[in-house]
Amino acid sequence: MSNIQKFKAISFDCYGTLINWEKGLLATLKPWLEAEGKNIADDDILKAFALHESEEQAEVQSAPYPEILEGVHLALAREFKVKSSRQLREEFMHSVGNWPAFDDTVEALKSLKKDYKLIILSNVDNASFAKTAKKLGVEFDAVYTAEDICSYKPQKANFRYLLEHAKADLGLKKSDILHTAQSLFHDHVPAQGFGLKTCWIDRRGDDGGATNKPKTPVKPHWTFASLTEFAQAMKK
Repeated sequence: MSNIQKFKAISFDCYGTLINWEKGLLATLKPWLEAEGKNIADDDILKAFALHESEEQAEVQSAPYPEILEGVHLALAREFKVKSSRQLREEFMHSVGNWPAFDDTVEALKSLKKDYKLIILSNVDNASFAKTAKKLGVEFDAVYTAEDICSYKPQKANFRYLLEHAKADLGLKKSDILHTAQSLFHDHVPAQGFGLKTCWIDRRGDDGGATNKPKTPVKPHWTFASLTEFAQAMKK
């Protein structure tokens, strides 16, 4: 745990780290598939989502996140051989604001806010995050979204934007920031590529689920199983 309290700011991934996006995704996708007579295991749904989401994001980096979700819905319909309607796609496209926060998120963020500047670096659009922000219980010092950047993590542009804007907006150097996230694929590999120290919130006990496994091996500098444990370690 040495030196983990040296940072001045924490940049967070949101969905998967602060928000239980897997629960949110399944709340929409599973009833749809079951209504079509498909009994598919949760992890298989999430694995398919991870694949198609990354493909959609790579194809059109500037597309708003609701459009990414629409493309994923259509891709899932093809893969699982079920029907996709406009109504179902609209529900999925605008479901982000309904995804729940993890039980430990609000208290952990309130504790961290006492000692650190808090930053969001997220792969969603501004309107979706605005709905999510109401669930998080704190005011972030900066929020940088894929809509602002016109790029999706794990692209380098997102972390370049984080570093440039954290310096311009908040006066922070790279060494001041600890990037904290669940996804090794979306966050840890590219963040470390820019020389950022990273902390893994390993909520699943693995690197699967709704995120692809990283193609490049990566070792986070710190690992915690929950935000509660992380906040306790960060307390000054």
